[in-house]
Amino acid sequence: MPIHDNFQVPASAQALPIPDGSATKFFILFLASTDPTTKQSWCSDVRAALPLLNATFSAKTSPEVHYVYVGQRTEYKSPDNVYRKNWNINFVPTLARYERVDGEVKETGHLIEGELLDKKRISDLLGNQSILSQI
Repeated sequence: MPIHDNFQVPASAQALPIPDGSATKFFILFLASTDPTTKQSWCSDVRAALPLLNATFSAKTSPEVHYVYVGQRTEYKSPDNVYRKNWNINFVPTLARYERVDGEVKETGHLIEGELLDKKRISDLLGNQSILSQI
């Protein structure tokens, strides 16, 4: 399934495009932005996890994922950063799963930092064991 790069998150999870009464799982991967000097993520955990995550979400049976960039280091580290305040993202990378639960959109699981180097944990979060053979 596709990777949607540079996804613009709404003001809150409640506004994510998950239909009412749907069993849809909506995945967002929060990443450190690319350093303009190095042309790489400023975060070593993102640099380490991104090859596996790109391979995972490029697999035929993988769900869609939406990549969101949280800003440069100083911007992200600010307590006023929108992703820290509105989305409770305190670590990058963070792969978060959102679903409708009792009519409301809620985060129903996430993996952070080094957890995203573990294929089994990723497949468990995705709810897709068959993806292990594809990555």
